[in-house]
Amino acid sequence: MERETLLIHNGYETDPQTGALGVPILQTSTFDQGDLSEHREFDYARSGNPTRKALEDIIAALEGGAGGYAFGSGIAAVSSVLGILSAGDHIIAAEDVYGGTWRILNTFYKRWGLSVTPVDTTDPDRIREAIRPNTRALFLETPSNPLLKITDLRTCLGIAREAGIISIVDNTFMTPLLQRPLELGADIVVHSATKFLGGHSDVVSGLAVTRDEALGKRIYAVQNSFGAVPGPWDVWLVIRGIKTLKVRLKAQEESAAKLVRHLTGRPRVSAVFYPGLADHPGRDIHEAQASGAGAVFSFKTETAEQALRFLGRVKYAAAAVSLGGVETIASYPVRMSHAAMPPEERARLGITDTLIRISVGLEDPGDLIADFDNALNLRI
Repeated sequence: MERETLLIHNGYETDPQTGALGVPILQTSTFDQGDLSEHREFDYARSGNPTRKALEDIIAALEGGAGGYAFGSGIAAVSSVLGILSAGDHIIAAEDVYGGTWRILNTFYKRWGLSVTPVDTTDPDRIREAIRPNTRALFLETPSNPLLKITDLRTCLGIAREAGIISIVDNTFMTPLLQRPLELGADIVVHSATKFLGGHSDVVSGLAVTRDEALGKRIYAVQNSFGAVPGPWDVWLVIRGIKTLKVRLKAQEESAAKLVRHLTGRPRVSAVFYPGLADHPGRDIHEAQASGAGAVFSFKTETAEQALRFLGRVKYAAAAVSLGGVETIASYPVRMSHAAMPPEERARLGITDTLIRISVGLEDPGDLIADFDNALNLRI
């Protein structure tokens, strides 16, 4: 079946015991083991919960993987996946990954002996050059956050496979509806389910999916040991959000394209970054590996004062952290998602104080355009 149908028909359409059209929320911390004559699937909720298992099975089906694993946040998913590595291991990471990923790599895991080489993954040769004898993983994100840079997944994942290293792809922006890295050769896919999968800015959750069961067992060992797992209510909210992903993301993507076309070339807008633009670097690569441009774009104003004025004046976009909700969100990366990154590194990457990242919601695009014009002082 098509992915759009799989969002609804994934083995969890009805509860087999009651016929309910929804996954039951089993709010429990432990499970009766009977007379201990046989092992039961669930014993303690940190190790597993039927509601959580439903979400894990659903995301595995959507990504086409062997197993799914749910966590208490997107960064908990990333951190737990990295937890399969050991002290002394080396990881190659895209230089412009999400700020939370950059922070966990360069602080927590660095203290535990994991070395990191950031590279421009839009150039696959940089990955080849960075491989060392102790390289164990490659971490990619495409489109990247916040400049929407495009990485050629087929080529880069092929490099990782040839080198015998684990490949990890953050697929938060695209979701499995628009891009499926496992089909392109990835070993592990991670999501901040807080974003488009949950879709309503009312839950914090993360997910990981593995290509094979062996990697899945390693991630489950970390999941069970760290215990950074979501509760059943949060899990249920993500399951509910996944059911409407098609209609939300399609409408958001259409509105994003209209906003991008309107802003491109406008006064006070010096640059727009969006994979759907004809001149966006890597657009052809993106179209070959994804089925849409998504609902996130970034733009730069001419001055920092204009950027701050925009964030203060805009009415139909929350000036906030996060993305992927039903409401439009305007983020200021230098103070939000990438605040932990050193200023000189941000400047080198182009994450400046004039950059604004937009996650387009479900408002009428005409209202958003008028509001953005007003916030940019193009209409008084």
